[in-house]
Amino acid sequence: MDLHLTNDTPSGAETEAVDSILGAPASGWEGGERKAEREGRAAASGHAARANRHLLLPVLHAIQERIGWISPGALNYACQRLTIPPAEAYGVATFYALFSVHPRPPRVAHVCDDVACLANGADVLCADMARRFGAEGAPAEDGFAWHRSPCLGMCERAPAAMVTVAGAQPATIALAPTDAAAIEQTLFKSDYVKGNGAPSSLARSAPQAGSDELRLLRRVGRADPADLASYRSAGGYRALERALALGPAQVVREVSASRLLGRGGAAFPAGVKWQAVASAPAQPHYMVCNADESEPGTFKDRVLMEEDPFAVIEAMTIAGIATGCEQGYLYLRGEYPLALERLTSAIAQARTAGLLGAAILGGEHAFDIEIRRGAGAYICGEETALFNSIEGFRGEPRNKPPFPTEVGLFGKPTLVNNVETLLNVLDVVLEGGDAFAEVGSEQSTGTKLFCLSGHVARPGVYEVPFGTTLRALIEMAGGVAGSGYLQAVLLGGAAGTFLTPAELATPLTFEATRAIGATLGSGVVMLFDDTVDMQRVLLRIAAFFRDESCGQCVPCRVGTVRQEELLHRLVAEKPLGSVDSELHLLNEVGQAMRDASICGLGQTASSAIESAVARLGQFNGRRN
Repeated sequence: MDLHLTNDTPSGAETEAVDSILGAPASGWEGGERKAEREGRAAASGHAARANRHLLLPVLHAIQERIGWISPGALNYACQRLTIPPAEAYGVATFYALFSVHPRPPRVAHVCDDVACLANGADVLCADMARRFGAEGAPAEDGFAWHRSPCLGMCERAPAAMVTVAGAQPATIALAPTDAAAIEQTLFKSDYVKGNGAPSSLARSAPQAGSDELRLLRRVGRADPADLASYRSAGGYRALERALALGPAQVVREVSASRLLGRGGAAFPAGVKWQAVASAPAQPHYMVCNADESEPGTFKDRVLMEEDPFAVIEAMTIAGIATGCEQGYLYLRGEYPLALERLTSAIAQARTAGLLGAAILGGEHAFDIEIRRGAGAYICGEETALFNSIEGFRGEPRNKPPFPTEVGLFGKPTLVNNVETLLNVLDVVLEGGDAFAEVGSEQSTGTKLFCLSGHVARPGVYEVPFGTTLRALIEMAGGVAGSGYLQAVLLGGAAGTFLTPAELATPLTFEATRAIGATLGSGVVMLFDDTVDMQRVLLRIAAFFRDESCGQCVPCRVGTVRQEELLHRLVAEKPLGSVDSELHLLNEVGQAMRDASICGLGQTASSAIESAVARLGQFNGRRN
């Protein structure tokens, strides 16, 4: 294969970074004759290298973490080792926000200015950063820079920032709540520890943690997230033992009987997925845990992974065994350093204890898990984009059909569930599907995690049975903060719907929210008091979708840009024609994206904005 490499060469540190993932280069040539031929073996070909293309993302992470950016020389070397055309690897490297193909200082502060942080002082924080360190993106003499960032998944502790440090011992430090002084202090630390992330305050992140009446949060705050013995003493791995006793087919039947719906936003029946993968004839099967929650306002999966990592591993193991998978991938959001640290430790401890790997608990079933880190791409929360990302391609969605249960990761049947969905399986197995379905409503069974942020007195993750009203949930969290006067609630995230104070009696179920033209989405409940300029919030949502569109399909690539341009005209009070004609055009752009976009990003990119016009009266003279 002609790779068309440039003349750039890697530094020693860049070579070491690539080799840390791929191992040292091996050659069968010893002069005169190939070693393989002398030993009577077939000579190695490029197929082995190309088979490792799925390691491209880990390789790019290694380069970025060692040097601070991905140089042409480093990219050349990675492409030689993996036999990937440099143009393709460049396309992958430029796809992700956490990678840079341009020189960048080794220390970078990523300062969130997304919706939740915007409502909690992000403007002040960014202005202070500019006064202290200069313009955004400009490298300082001391070897650091700062950038505005989309949501970092720490919305309950806004405003938030993340500091990344490149070098022989790279580090990622999450800071929330934070200010410019704390960021400066972190930037100039001299004792960075690889992967360190400040543990979340349970009082702030999960106010109900450890309550007996909970299901998903009951171990949070009770079991030590770093200790397998502590998890087992709190009831951990009883569900796996029960699943092995029931057998794979019965576990799938229990999941179907539970009527468990996916908690990632699409609300697809989990039992249907599990049965389809379990019965798929093609082999092997793969299990993927989608832990790339990048929806602004969403942080529930982060709390679960940080505070109950063994439960995630146990649930993945049950899912893998039940559906005939021997290999699982946990695709983790790149902005979650503490979750990475704790999940990595949990997997290692589980392997040592015979709870992962070959002959799980001494039986006939084998299952193992590999963590793959994302690198800052909202679209990779879409399951087929996630597959492409793992496989070493740009994270662009695939056309469906074929569906992942038939042709998924590496072209094989694949089960994909998000973290919250999987953790529900533990109770489904322990108590039975029928008993699980008795909680909640007919169409929305079990409990649901909601992420409360914005102007709420006690932000954090809350677990309530389906059917709890929006008003009751807000009161549970202490009511409206800020001015105390509620202007709007964003339900479901940036891809969700704005609701008015008059709609707080809505039961939080899939069916009830659907009936009023809203969605539960990923469980976001973001409150805005009456001091918030909602037009600025809408501009930030529009900018988010314009930036996060993968650009593969025209309706989304063009529609998100036109939507943002149109909002800027309305905010500036410079419409092309009348305001009514602009609002009509806004609806037409939204409809085109819903009808023709390949994936859910484009199909929902206008949802919150159109709901703000219809429900909150934005741009048409009415205000709530």
